[in-house]
Amino acid sequence: MTPQMLAAADKYGLSALKAACEQQLATQLTVENAAATAVLAVRHCCPSLTPASVAFIKDHNFRVMATQGWADMMRSHTEDLIEVSRLLAEPPEEIRSLSVEEKGRRLIQSAEEGAVEEIRTLLAAGADLGVRDKYMGTALHCAAREGHVDAVKYLVECGASLEDRNRKQSTPLHLAAWKGHTAVVRLLVACSADPNAKGDCGWTPLHFAACYGHTEVAAVLLEAGSDRSTRDNRGNTPLDLARHNNQQQLVGILT
Repeated sequence: MTPQMLAAADKYGLSALKAACEQQLATQLTVENAAATAVLAVRHCCPSLTPASVAFIKDHNFRVMATQGWADMMRSHTEDLIEVSRLLAEPPEEIRSLSVEEKGRRLIQSAEEGAVEEIRTLLAAGADLGVRDKYMGTALHCAAREGHVDAVKYLVECGASLEDRNRKQSTPLHLAAWKGHTAVVRLLVACSADPNAKGDCGWTPLHFAACYGHTEVAAVLLEAGSDRSTRDNRGNTPLDLARHNNQQQLVGILT
């Protein structure tokens, strides 16, 4: 069965033949023909071929868009390809129909896993950017704690607060410094996260870096304006913590 047969079936109202054509074309999807198939499906309002071709393009996103087939459709069927692009950006029904609570749960999980595409889909479907996990941390807290740079970057671009606090009054920067994720720390301070924010025990991100021996993180924080003389609730500076934990490199940096 060919695209021409699908067009003819649609024109003459041959629903059984149209359905058979859709099914056959869906099994023949490739990176090269996906754009043309999706455009065909959109033009002829195909109820099964449209979602199948859109799903295929989503699974092979940049590979499909780099093909000659995509470029050809952009020139010859611009409006239809714009509609395909709109469908690509639209969250699938199974995501849109989730409860608010389930969207929030999945957003937290996706942030922990660094699944940027899943985060993008959930936010597009209405997930709350400020949803909290069991520690009262946001999705940004979770992504920062696990060191997922791309997820952190996307969440910040979407408006996630850099200064939200979890149950221990830690910001995402505190958690990234605690875990030693230098790239995330660098990204957060570049986005104007406060390098001198204090948690519930009075620790700044620099206290965490000093205590756990994260030399590169400490260097980034100092460059961003961290105050090395700040004392926690027990009167300890980051240097005191570095000495107490025998973090000799940190002792050198902080003195």
